[in-house]
Amino acid sequence: MRIIKEWINNRKLIMELAKNDFFMRYAGSYFGTLWAFVQPVVTVLLYVFVFQIAFHANPSGDYPYVLWLIAGLIPWMFFSESITLSTSCFLEYSYLVKKVVFPVSILPIIKVISSTFVHIFFVLFSFGIYCLMGKVPGIHFVQFIYYFVCLLLLVIGCAFITSTIVPFFRDFLSIVNIAMSVGVWFTPILWNLNDVNNQIVNYIMYFNPVYYIVNGYRESFMNGFWFWQHPGLTAIFWAELIIIYAVGISSFYKMKSHFADVL
Repeated sequence: MRIIKEWINNRKLIMELAKNDFFMRYAGSYFGTLWAFVQPVVTVLLYVFVFQIAFHANPSGDYPYVLWLIAGLIPWMFFSESITLSTSCFLEYSYLVKKVVFPVSILPIIKVISSTFVHIFFVLFSFGIYCLMGKVPGIHFVQFIYYFVCLLLLVIGCAFITSTIVPFFRDFLSIVNIAMSVGVWFTPILWNLNDVNNQIVNYIMYFNPVYYIVNGYRESFMNGFWFWQHPGLTAIFWAELIIIYAVGISSFYKMKSHFADVL
């Protein structure tokens, strides 16, 4: 409750710093923030070329592989970018961390909200692609809001864990980058879990909180099941989320007083 109160009381400051962080990230480049929107589009086109054109990946049901892929990449790219950026937030804003009166707990959220701008664009872009290809998302698309909230909560919880570790163990930045590179294959994003006839692999995936969200995004775009039709997966996700927040918030407040000494 303490940290939630800090977020609410500083909501205007969070939004202002998030906007500033987004524009400053591309300051000095000729095309500026345009690169933030070009990069995800180019990434999607690259995956489509490799897997659909070069390797002739099979479509998922009545949907072309490109649409199935986009729906999975949307949440993963947001998760990957947000975690990568927020992990180093205390290092980047060390001059604010050292200020006694500054609410340090808002720094990870600033990075997450900064990444949200691109995520919203990517969702709208993908929705347009679905419409152009004659696969207009139906009523199930409204549950995208639920999965988006789940994604935000997951990213913020994980960000508090990773960002708290980095000031004391700088090598953790490289570990996180490697984890994000491996995670795109482990989640899975580029391959269909239904094609794997292995109960152990399926069981492991059910305990991957990102898989729950990726699968939810796909069902939102591709008119699949409602989230309440997955009671087991939903219960596992929220249980894991509670554990992540318990670890992240408690670690943050335990180590917060030592940040200024190591930065």
